[in-house]
Amino acid sequence: MKKISILDRILLLITGLLAAYQIVVGIDGAEPFAITAYTIAFGVLLVAGLLIIILGFDILDSPLVVIVSTIIPLSLSLGLVSEYLPQWQTAYLIFVIVGFLLVIYSRYKMEGAMAVIPLATVHGIAGMTIFLLPIIFSIQGKAASGFFWVGIGGALIGIGGLLLAFLKSGKPILSKDTILTVLPGLLLLMTLAFVVGFAA
Repeated sequence: MKKISILDRILLLITGLLAAYQIVVGIDGAEPFAITAYTIAFGVLLVAGLLIIILGFDILDSPLVVIVSTIIPLSLSLGLVSEYLPQWQTAYLIFVIVGFLLVIYSRYKMEGAMAVIPLATVHGIAGMTIFLLPIIFSIQGKAASGFFWVGIGGALIGIGGLLLAFLKSGKPILSKDTILTVLPGLLLLMTLAFVVGFAA
């Protein structure tokens, strides 16, 4: 297991500070339900970053990490759907709940490739929602032009989620050391893109 470096800790600390800033600042004009979903997502990101800083990359070996990390894209995408596609809020909330329960089940009751399917599906749908919705709404003029940065953050969260998912399944796309090397920087860029996009 790669040891966490000073640079990794600095990158994760900045990520945590950006997540905390987003929680405090909030999203202008968003309804309480969407604000709650966004706050959960950035709150989990903040806590996850601090835990890695304190405990190192060894914490990623816990099955709880995959479960907790799934909360971030699910909550963030739920907030976006609630705010911009309110007619789909109930249906998407059902997907979020069922998807999260399937991920929990897959971590403890499924093995090998079968365990990856629920995880990849849930991360894929949530990630594509975070990626496409802001970009489409920006292009259509239904949101500020800078809102597309949230979509860029969505692409990065999708990449990070899938890298961790395949790593945990024992079938990593890249080597474990490579994934752990790029993860802190990926998390920082992702969070920065979200903060810039939501501020637009």
